[in-house]
Amino acid sequence: MKEILEKFSDFKCQLLLQENRLHLHHGPIDIIAHVEAPEEIRKCLYESASKRLSTVLEELVSELDLLKLPWSKNHPEPRGSIARKMLNAVNGSMRFITPMAAVAGAVAEEIMETMILEANSIDTSLESIRRMYVNNGGDISFWLNNGDSFTIGVVENTETPELNTKVCLPYESPVRGVATSGWRGRSQSLGIADAVTVLASSSANADAAATLIANDVNAEYPGIVRKPACEVKDDSDLGMRLVTVDVPQLPERIISQALQCGAQTVRELISKEKINSAYLSLQKQTLIIENNLTEMING
Repeated sequence: MKEILEKFSDFKCQLLLQENRLHLHHGPIDIIAHVEAPEEIRKCLYESASKRLSTVLEELVSELDLLKLPWSKNHPEPRGSIARKMLNAVNGSMRFITPMAAVAGAVAEEIMETMILEANSIDTSLESIRRMYVNNGGDISFWLNNGDSFTIGVVENTETPELNTKVCLPYESPVRGVATSGWRGRSQSLGIADAVTVLASSSANADAAATLIANDVNAEYPGIVRKPACEVKDDSDLGMRLVTVDVPQLPERIISQALQCGAQTVRELISKEKINSAYLSLQKQTLIIENNLTEMING
């Protein structure tokens, strides 16, 4: 454990003054947080977020072996609050998944909860806050006051971050977490989705669901290159499972087939009330499935 912590000893905290945002960085964790509130309250909440993040990596590393185990009914209960969020997010899955699938979303959720607790400790401070968000590498946890809303942008290809769709989430919405997964970028995926963006009640739940859905947006086709996960990333929780490292241009029928495979997983997760909706993208074809199970195809 000591060697891992020494590898990620670069804790950084920076206030981005022009936008009143907080940048926190520790090892693989890269957070942008924003609190829309009076300066004195915002400062207190940012301090609480920074203090909490400084303990997160050590807490996770202490239970890393446990968190890399595939979920099962007999999965040991972890001690840490973030680790418990991760396990709860994958609880009940009928497919292979480890709690690590929810780590980024769970960290974002923990930092958000820390700021909410800090706000509750200050008289009337929550009433003075309009909205807050914690963005951990694209996995977002947010909080809204009555009458406010939060707008997110959906990107089809994480390597060419062009904004493709905007989603406005009002206070009345049950959604408080957003996450994206796919074979591109930092993610490791068993599937071929360019991006799967999930909206759920929490960012940990959204993170785990995005992983499952992205794994199932899949097809067999010549030219798709897969390698053992441990060869791509030596500390991967996926071990020898094959992850996608390259996808050629695909025929439309293969793209549609892969998206429909992922859509089936979305429907299952919506029916179990695990998620609210999902946006699936593969080579400029998109599929949106909402909590009324209606679909809209673009591209």
